[in-house]
Amino acid sequence: MLKNFWYGCEFSSAVTSQPKQIVMLNQKFVLYRDSQGQVVALKDQCSHRGAALSLGWVEDGCIRCPYHGWKFQADGKCIDIPANAPETPIPKKARIETYPVQEKYGYVWLFYGDLPEEERPPIPPFPEFEDPTFNQIFLELKYQTHYTRCIENTLDSAHLAIVHAKSFGAGFRQDPRVPDYQVQEENWGISAKIKYANFTKPQNIFKLFFSPSYTELNTKTTFYLPNITKVEVDFVRGKMINYAIHLPVDENTTITKRIQFRNVLKQQWADSLFVKSLYKSLNEDRIVSESQYPAVIPDSLSAEVHCPSDALPLAYRKLRQKYLAMGWGLKSNNCQSNNFNSHLEQHSSTLVVK
Repeated sequence: MLKNFWYGCEFSSAVTSQPKQIVMLNQKFVLYRDSQGQVVALKDQCSHRGAALSLGWVEDGCIRCPYHGWKFQADGKCIDIPANAPETPIPKKARIETYPVQEKYGYVWLFYGDLPEEERPPIPPFPEFEDPTFNQIFLELKYQTHYTRCIENTLDSAHLAIVHAKSFGAGFRQDPRVPDYQVQEENWGISAKIKYANFTKPQNIFKLFFSPSYTELNTKTTFYLPNITKVEVDFVRGKMINYAIHLPVDENTTITKRIQFRNVLKQQWADSLFVKSLYKSLNEDRIVSESQYPAVIPDSLSAEVHCPSDALPLAYRKLRQKYLAMGWGLKSNNCQSNNFNSHLEQHSSTLVVK
């Protein structure tokens, strides 16, 4: 797990004036909207007796602790202790850790780290979000494994004909070879383009877009630090783009929050068909990913065997190692109550349709 990045921790539509707990990076946060509709992010632990603020309520843009009613402003400062007489000074330590937030591309992004604002890596671009020619569907899925395995699964091309043999991967049945490709550097990431010349008719909803004869399939897979993947598929009759934010909950749990864009079958009735198809594919990936051991990808590049089709996942491992070596890795044994941005680091089924 890495610090000093923006984490898309929740869909914007899921954050309201009702406090919501978010668990990521082995820690607990609380999100809510103030009276102006702006998202506030705090450590989900009252500084008085450690109660979860997410069980409290929002009042005048502030959050009240559910245990003793302490009232905290959006900047984390306590401004009211009901048990005290009005003239009693409020202790200076009566405050909560706060975190920078942004809303962009349908997500709430929380910055976790200790970099000053001008030095923070940017949120990567999602240009399709504002493109009216694309429809959008949102969904999320929980995996019982480390987020690094989920990222590599998305970056891996060789598994498509095997794991997804009964869905879109059926199109690779007659030719499961992965063509040679080159890994390219991106801003805060990496990518690879692969052209499949012998893609045949797949199963499920994707069979509507392909003829029984061979079709050329152009793909581009991108990884953005710290945990975002983008898979673009151009299948002549249209395009599909899948973004996934692989949210590291803890060492053994990941929640992927996804947006799929498409410029084919844009009618609303088709949304449920695409959700069902994507959910089926993700569950095929989930079963395999959860079986991998160890759950986290090894620190040593030589700990597992590699082949040419692993070029992109291997490049991801090297990129991750670069930032771990810079001291941007989070301690795996971080206590959930330790939400402070200054911490040192080390190596190391809900569907929503819109």
